[in-house]
Amino acid sequence: MKFTGIVTTSFGDIKIELYPDVARKTVENFEKLAKSGFFDGSLFHRIVPGFVIQGGDPESRDPSNRSKWGTGGPGWTVKAEFNKNSHLRGAISMARSRDPDSAGSQFFIVLTDAKFLDGMEEVVDKIAALSTDSADAPLEFEQAKILRVSVAES
Repeated sequence: MKFTGIVTTSFGDIKIELYPDVARKTVENFEKLAKSGFFDGSLFHRIVPGFVIQGGDPESRDPSNRSKWGTGGPGWTVKAEFNKNSHLRGAISMARSRDPDSAGSQFFIVLTDAKFLDGMEEVVDKIAALSTDSADAPLEFEQAKILRVSVAES
């Protein structure tokens, strides 16, 4: 079984597939956050062309406080559920610190195969092409905005 998610952006929709059979708690957490509107209005706050676009940080709703971007979360974390799925172009994965059990709400979408991370394409490329500052934060806030995230069983 898999769940299908839609990340709605100003460039269009990014369809994502979530696999509760390999990461049950992570998918439950993502679904809970999406249904509550947690992601709505936040940005893809980290854009690294040729690597990833990262979103899910509630701190990114405030363009005047860019120094906090990348530090926010829902107030809890989810235990790591590493699996055999590979980080190929288009894969979605949870962002975390060095602590494997630190994932909360921030996620990234891989722009090119990144198998070293192991253990939609048009829309993500448009986001990846946005101008960024030296900290990889987007300069065009409205174009980097996540308008809505939804999840449904498919």
